[in-house]
Amino acid sequence: MNSPALQLTNLEALGQAAECLRVLAHPHRLRMLQMLNQGQFTVGELAEACELPAAMASEHLRLMQRCGFLSSDKEGRKVFYQIAEPHLVNILQCIEARFDSPATP
Repeated sequence: MNSPALQLTNLEALGQAAECLRVLAHPHRLRMLQMLNQGQFTVGELAEACELPAAMASEHLRLMQRCGFLSSDKEGRKVFYQIAEPHLVNILQCIEARFDSPATP
């Protein structure tokens, strides 16, 4: 009996995917992505929501930007970040569906 041919992604692409998933695998980065999924925010706003120093928040944002997850726009002295990779929405939905506990009244 012949089974259908497996459709597999090449290992180089899977290596890139694994590296980007490692970047996502951090609670502060996931919190930032949850916020950015709802709008544009500055480093200061993201840092405050994550209870982080702005310099540390900037480093997290830089790592996510390097993977192509985020883009930024400068308006005057402020830099606003937003999600650039539309597939992140699906990843966030999976994480929230699995790990977000219902709010207690």
